[in-house]
Amino acid sequence: MLNFSFHNTTKIHFGEGQISAISKEIPKDARVLMVYGGGSIKSNGVYDQVVEALTNHTWFEFSGIEPNPNYDTLMKAQAIIEAENIDYLLAVGGGSVVDGVKFISAAAKFEGEDPWDIVAKGAPVKAAISIGAVLTLPATGSESNNGSVVTRDGNKLPFGSPLVRPQFAVLDPKVTLSLSERQVANGVVDAFVHIMEQYLTYDVNGKVQDRFSEGLLLTLIEEGPKALASETKDDLEVRANIMWSATMALNGLIGAGVPQDWATHMIGHELTASHGIDHARTLSIVLPAVMKVRREQKRGKLVQYAERVWNITEGSDDLKIDAAIAATENFFKQMQVPTRISDEGIEQSYIDTWVNALETHGMTKLGERGEVTLEVSKQILETAY
Repeated sequence: MLNFSFHNTTKIHFGEGQISAISKEIPKDARVLMVYGGGSIKSNGVYDQVVEALTNHTWFEFSGIEPNPNYDTLMKAQAIIEAENIDYLLAVGGGSVVDGVKFISAAAKFEGEDPWDIVAKGAPVKAAISIGAVLTLPATGSESNNGSVVTRDGNKLPFGSPLVRPQFAVLDPKVTLSLSERQVANGVVDAFVHIMEQYLTYDVNGKVQDRFSEGLLLTLIEEGPKALASETKDDLEVRANIMWSATMALNGLIGAGVPQDWATHMIGHELTASHGIDHARTLSIVLPAVMKVRREQKRGKLVQYAERVWNITEGSDDLKIDAAIAATENFFKQMQVPTRISDEGIEQSYIDTWVNALETHGMTKLGERGEVTLEVSKQILETAY
């Protein structure tokens, strides 16, 4: 196991009716800006619950955060922050809203000339406005980690800082019942690939991390399809297990002390940036290709994945790996997401565009060993087609 330091300071309030906990978590004298997306929280009752919880607070609101939050949209919140002396941000929505609020938080305190430098140039975040979150779509784990992804002018780039980790997060599985099948499927797949990015690397004898990861993968494999099936889609226990799995997938626990990949994400970001493909759907397209192209480098963990997650114990290692990759693709198809670029109707000629974008963004040595060069990324994209 590799050396590590693990510290997650986000307090989680999990379960039905927990939105009321907001009233105790946010200081009474705070001036709060509630930030949300397109307004679905007003039709599913979440907005009213948040308003009730903020009864004794001074609060304002900012809406319009889109999927893959856009820099220009996020910067519009700065005027409210300055005019109303906002000192607490409450993200109400899915991962994109939480990601967006993290950037809003950092940008509000940024001392440089251009806040985009936080993302594009890795400018340090020296201060940030405090954040709380009410999660409505389990997927990214952003509600209890310090990472964020922001989009600007066709560039989708990550940044992170301990200062933008939410101080608390409310996870009420009941609010996920109003999600569309596409949103549910995307959330399950996003969480699944988050786990794989930290698990499917090379062995460092991190037995605890491996077992945690395998348990989460098995849970998503078992519960994900149930959330789409007519007879179980409204089962709160199913939704609860999915919601907690998505949080645990990227709160730092399973990635502590083990190597991490993230090539699937970095390559997938380019598909989203150029064609607007849902983030999770880029992951379901790219991951199987990464498994195929990098099978020799990931051989040991692929065999372990086959045996422990898919219970594939017969045959040679190569046959186990083949079967595990096929099982992964079948699971994605069961979740109604694509597994090929061609499934999205995109011409193969765009592969060169994506590779060029990876080079522009400095993504030239990806993967757990930095061995995914531009040439390997191109091979992955060609395999994904």
